[in-house]
Amino acid sequence: MMNTLVWKLLRRHISIGQLAGFFLANLFGMMIVLLSAQFYKDVLPLFTEGDSFMKEDYIIATKKVSTLGSLAGGSNTFSPEEITELKQQPFTKAVGAFTPSKFKVSAGLGMRQAGIRLSTDMFFESVPDAFVDIKLDRWHFDPTSPTIPIIIPRNYLNLYNFGFAQSRGLPKLSEGLMGLIQMDIVLQGNGQIEQYKGSIVGFSNRLNTILVPQSFMEWANHNFAPDADPQPARLIVEVSNPADAAIATYFAQKGYETEGGKLDAGKTTYFLRLIVGIVLAVGLFISLLSFYILMLSIFLLLQKNTTKLENLLLIGYSPGKVALPYQLLTIGLNVAVLFLSIGLVAWLRGYYLDAIRPLFPQLTTGTLWVAISLGVLLFIVVSLINLLAIRRKVLSIWRHQT
Repeated sequence: MMNTLVWKLLRRHISIGQLAGFFLANLFGMMIVLLSAQFYKDVLPLFTEGDSFMKEDYIIATKKVSTLGSLAGGSNTFSPEEITELKQQPFTKAVGAFTPSKFKVSAGLGMRQAGIRLSTDMFFESVPDAFVDIKLDRWHFDPTSPTIPIIIPRNYLNLYNFGFAQSRGLPKLSEGLMGLIQMDIVLQGNGQIEQYKGSIVGFSNRLNTILVPQSFMEWANHNFAPDADPQPARLIVEVSNPADAAIATYFAQKGYETEGGKLDAGKTTYFLRLIVGIVLAVGLFISLLSFYILMLSIFLLLQKNTTKLENLLLIGYSPGKVALPYQLLTIGLNVAVLFLSIGLVAWLRGYYLDAIRPLFPQLTTGTLWVAISLGVLLFIVVSLINLLAIRRKVLSIWRHQT
């Protein structure tokens, strides 16, 4: 009953404008934080999973092939010293070597129902698993198994679908269908001929080669070409900043080249990341500013009612009872902000997902658990700060009167 009377007395001096500012500032800050976290979680697969358009920046390095060097029988492979020197450069994060197959490889691919039968001599290469841009759950080789996992460049499939198949009137093949087709692989060398099945487990946008696991390559070179020295002719280099001018300078001095204009593509990726970082920083600044406005609104609200609070404390009301109506009001507003923020995030999330999915059909998104859990955490933290601030202000008035 006392709290009801206290509330009736105090609410006469509550400014609707201050409450609106309190509510809108809290809502704006909460929504920015939740939307930023949820957006980051939703697009994270595009940055980190296989074939992501903004994964770590990789450069494929080769040596220039000159006419004089070719006629003189010069080598275009990288020596261990050159690889070590490249690893020591300040712009380098990691270096992986392409290991070539030193044995003969032939492959056949057919679909009887479609009347397709392709066979050709081919080659294999491998790189360390850390540089492979697909999920690695199927990327392993067992010498006792007759199946070899294979990754092919995605542009190989595009060449078949939009070149060979289109000109011959043959059916086009999807990535899912290609994953169901097994290739007949024949390995020959060291007086041995072995037959295996090749299973296409993925398509790469990064590596323009026919890729097999590193473990298989080491086993096969040892068994089919034990006397050969598989020196790498290509390196895959992970760099920290593709826009670093030191990369181009170093490559020019050493006579190295990059495949597919990766330095230019890497610069684009870097600037995209920079823009995303700036937007997130601005959002964080606005969020902190809104929380400051929220706290300022609380103190202005209490300051306006200082005289009434002093009178209530003088006639015997405890600081806790005087502060309780404002604390309940604050919690009620925070609860409303929490639910409204989550609702707005869910609504805006539908818009940006509809815009992203046509560009990246492979994107898989989860639920709103990131926004919900972070919202609850912020609600608890902000509410505790508000409750403590209100109680501290009331206690300061009480101490001043006593």
